[in-house]
Amino acid sequence: MTVLHRPRVGLALGSGSARGWAHIGVIRALEKAGVRPDIVCGTSIGALVGAAYAAGELDRLESWALEFRMGDVLGFMDLTLSGGAVKGDRLMEFIRRGWADRPIEALGVPFAAVATSLHTGAEVWLRRGSTLDAVRASIAVPGLFAPVRWEGSLLVDGGLVNPVPVSLARAMGADIVIAVDLASDILGRRFRAAPAPEAPAGAARNWMRQLQENISALAPKKSPDEPAMPSMLDVLTTCMDIVEVRIARSRMAGEPPEVVVAPRLARLRLLDFHRAKEAIEEGRRAVERVAHTLAELNDDA
Repeated sequence: MTVLHRPRVGLALGSGSARGWAHIGVIRALEKAGVRPDIVCGTSIGALVGAAYAAGELDRLESWALEFRMGDVLGFMDLTLSGGAVKGDRLMEFIRRGWADRPIEALGVPFAAVATSLHTGAEVWLRRGSTLDAVRASIAVPGLFAPVRWEGSLLVDGGLVNPVPVSLARAMGADIVIAVDLASDILGRRFRAAPAPEAPAGAARNWMRQLQENISALAPKKSPDEPAMPSMLDVLTTCMDIVEVRIARSRMAGEPPEVVVAPRLARLRLLDFHRAKEAIEEGRRAVERVAHTLAELNDDA
């Protein structure tokens, strides 16, 4: 008697900073469509959301994200001049208080995160040990978060080498891979006119204004008719986006997933974590746009 093998579905959650809250909406919509991933892997913010899902903590993460305000973002900024602008300790301490850390091997769904070795440039797959330490390494955006020490190496954001980790999902045994690409629409749109971001309150507003004034004082004077230059943060993050988009397109061309879910989130910037509601909703809509393909996968399964 022939035993039919049900295809194993892998979910590869891509990098994208604040745009990554869309992953929550993607997962919710997939479940509604009857698609439950057997394997989850993620890069950067994709590692955070993927780990929460694998650990059964997605409801808690979604509630936290929806309550986020710009002042909260600034409150997690433990500034440092060693390794990055932000150590990231405050953020991880906050997450640890509401999320019991477990070994990756003990999670309810097979999970892995992608990081990059700062010493060699090699792609590193984090598949064992502390879940939250793996997440912390995967989200270590160069120049923003300090690198993480892991088994004798310094690790930074996995988006430098594998922004949408289709290859990792395949290596973990996925027959069908659903890839979530958060940067499909971002190039060429970052510097278009957009509504002003929500202003932070109180001390947070004063801190940002002082920082902007200090940076502006270093810039050369421009003529009144000359368009304003983008901020230093916008330049750095756009450069990162360019690198990640080019790498993701190249890698997915050689390692194509069966389904690409592409939320349209170019309007969200690096630290717009307080805009979770619109990101989550766009994640849901992105799944709806590929509903016909998902229906075919269900038929095959």
